Amino acid sequence: MNVMPYEGIRVVEFTHMVMGPTCGLLLGDLGAEVIKVEPLEGDNTRRLLGSGAGFFPAFNRNKKSIALDLKSPQGREAALRLVAGADIVSENFKPGTMKKLGLDYASLRQLNPRLIYVSLKGFLPGPYDHRTALDEVVQMMGGLAYMTGRPGDPLRAGSSVNDIMGGLFGAIGAMAALRRREQTGEGCEVQSALFENNVFLVAQHMMQFAATGQAADPMPARISAWGIYDVFTVRDGEQIFLAVVSNSQWATFCDAFGWQDWGADPRLATNNDRVRARDWLLPALRQRLAGHGAAELAALFERHELPFAPITRPQDLFDDPHLKATGGLAPVRMNDGHMAPVPLLPFTLDGERPGVRSQPPGVGEHTAALLRELGYADDEIAALQAKKIAGV
Repeated sequence: MNVMPYEGIRVVEFTHMVMGPTCGLLLGDLGAEVIKVEPLEGDNTRRLLGSGAGFFPAFNRNKKSIALDLKSPQGREAALRLVAGADIVSENFKPGTMKKLGLDYASLRQLNPRLIYVSLKGFLPGPYDHRTALDEVVQMMGGLAYMTGRPGDPLRAGSSVNDIMGGLFGAIGAMAALRRREQTGEGCEVQSALFENNVFLVAQHMMQFAATGQAADPMPARISAWGIYDVFTVRDGEQIFLAVVSNSQWATFCDAFGWQDWGADPRLATNNDRVRARDWLLPALRQRLAGHGAAELAALFERHELPFAPITRPQDLFDDPHLKATGGLAPVRMNDGHMAPVPLLPFTLDGERPGVRSQPPGVGEHTAALLRELGYADDEIAALQAKKIAGV
């Protein structure tokens, strides 16, 4: 890609975990210079175990790292010099933290009126904004866990959906603010929040109620809009998702299996007929499919252009032939130094996926170079490092 869309834009991020780093990830992948301000010991996600073990390499490529002690006056001074030349500042600390450091929007706009300040929080300003939010918290209070789990058993979605999408909406807000700055010459504050993101995700279920007066059932208990739209257990206990969602697909489906009895059955003539027949149709279909293998069914559905999906585990995606053939994965350095494929942004520009231009940085990897750029002499940098105000 010859010219990146946000080349020449400088982003300074005071972020950690997933939501804030995702905002910088999108801007960095699209060409912005993203500078991650870390404590001297580094972002805590560098050390997480279990479900957090992949956070740092997943969300911190295409960034530089400067390590500063922001609790010290000299560390804050270095941060202010950095912000003075920035286009965008992003942060996702709890309310009040940045104000205590003198790095809140009201303070920084005096220093840099063209600054776009992206604040990524649990809640937009209002009655809830004092609460501590996590992805799981807002999934529970925002209806998503209710919709994902079985009745009486709310269940969080199997990914950090609000953290990731909240970060993306923060980046979209920054892009909108950059466009507005072109028109007005002034920066502004952008706010994105987990709870409001979650509500946006469940809008379809809210509007179902508004349209019909009937509450949406949790997804495992819902009445499907389509006659065949389920996971089927087949030969040798394998599972596969199969769907037949239109009348033309139903005709193709019956022809593919040679099931003329169902193809001519007036009880199954339309999709709505098949929805009403699900109580007897699905058990009968499960019996008919039980002797078929999952690979055999996949091949048949693919040949006839019918929707299907294998039941895939996340680790299986490293070997997915489509992702490998289309460049959807690129090598990234993990916390322990070994390389592993990481998914890239899910779109192309002129047929190319925005890629990994630089690996996730080491803690303070760019501290000295950035401080020099800000006007610090080498002896001043050495003194800051000796006093543990700046990282090595």
